[in-house]
Amino acid sequence: MDNFLPGGTHYSSLVMLVMILCFAVIHSGGAALRSRAERFVGARVWRLIFVSASLPSAVILIGYFLAHRYDGVRLWNFQGYSALISLIWILTAISFLFLYPATYNLLEIPAFKKPEVRLYATGIIRICRHPQAFGQILWCFSHALWIGSSFMLVTCIGLIGHHVFAIWHGDKRLKERFGSSFEKLQEQTSIIPFLAVIEGRQKLVLSEFLRPSQFGIAIAVTFFWWSHRFIGLGSKFFLSSQLEKLLS
Repeated sequence: MDNFLPGGTHYSSLVMLVMILCFAVIHSGGAALRSRAERFVGARVWRLIFVSASLPSAVILIGYFLAHRYDGVRLWNFQGYSALISLIWILTAISFLFLYPATYNLLEIPAFKKPEVRLYATGIIRICRHPQAFGQILWCFSHALWIGSSFMLVTCIGLIGHHVFAIWHGDKRLKERFGSSFEKLQEQTSIIPFLAVIEGRQKLVLSEFLRPSQFGIAIAVTFFWWSHRFIGLGSKFFLSSQLEKLLS
């Protein structure tokens, strides 16, 4: 059923936008509160609080997306072209290289190591100052191309909108925290991938990408490729859950 028709029984596109908004408030709000919250509870405790709020919201968001990805109007259908499958996976693999750059310290995520805010212009940051935003945009483009539903288009608009805001918000917070040091970093990097390299403000150092974490990303991409065969089962499980009934 078309979710945009008056009197429709499902409003999954609207629900998805609300869920993305909640997800954005948790992430951007948590980032905005970080410096003040860490003074009261410490960096490790605040990270655990943040993860405890953001991880469940991400799991619910992904589950709802998988269950409703073909909702609404079918705007285009390119799935009959076999060459598109390879293109989608290439774009998805590249998006993951941006979404999970090697410069992140994975031990800080569960607070095994004290989380810190740093300025750096190495690795993926030499290519793009906000790699997660570009990775998300690339992921949205590739999956919208494959799925082609109005629900997917609305989801992409919501996700890209959140990340565009996150670019502005992230730069604002770093400028307030680091001042002239961040302004210097801005001069050396670019939001648009490779623009600073092309303009001569930055150069690539390939050895910075030869790290175990990048190998881990390759394993993750392979795992997600393999696990796509179970999307149908995951969608049915979510649709049959009490959570789905509450959201609908």
